[in-house]
Amino acid sequence: MSHPNPTPIPAPVRVILASQSPRRRELLAQIGITHEVRPADVDESVWPGEEPVPHSERLARAKAHTLAVQHPDAIVIGSDTIVVIDGAILGKPVDAADAVAMLLRLSGREHTVYTSVAVAHQGRTLSAVEAVPVTFRPIDRALAEAYVAAGESMDKAGGYGIQGFGATLVEKISGDYFAVMGLPLGRLVELIRELGYEYMFGPVRHV
Repeated sequence: MSHPNPTPIPAPVRVILASQSPRRRELLAQIGITHEVRPADVDESVWPGEEPVPHSERLARAKAHTLAVQHPDAIVIGSDTIVVIDGAILGKPVDAADAVAMLLRLSGREHTVYTSVAVAHQGRTLSAVEAVPVTFRPIDRALAEAYVAAGESMDKAGGYGIQGFGATLVEKISGDYFAVMGLPLGRLVELIRELGYEYMFGPVRHV
């Protein structure tokens, strides 16, 4: 009795993460997307008059596009996270004093984390922005200084990370937890599928 030939499994697509963030690497690994890490060299300065959301999305797209030009065979993922309070962008602290000042500014108040994600491949770049309101518990200077001394602040927008000791500073979030960590996974998968590729809980493949 003859059996039909099984449908061949499409080959995995090369994926590059244009970021050196260990949290983004961990999140991609968590959902089974095999990837390379090649940080993009992009000027992250805010343009005169640039609003927070367009700024974040521009940087995510620039990171993805920069690496996609160099690696046209790959799907390149770019992402950018900012913390916004009172209309002001809080990026990565420049030093410990700056980190403490950021944390005290966030103390007992709601701010918004905007994480932009972009995917670029063969001349196309798609992007989206996830906005997540986050409320801090009230904290005093001693606690802020202790948190900064613990070593989590310096490479994170707003001077804190929700996935580590910073979880104890947060009273509540209203939205995508992974976006606050730095990579909105649901949005990312939507963009990959919009490019015409398949993600089925493992490597990204040709449809």
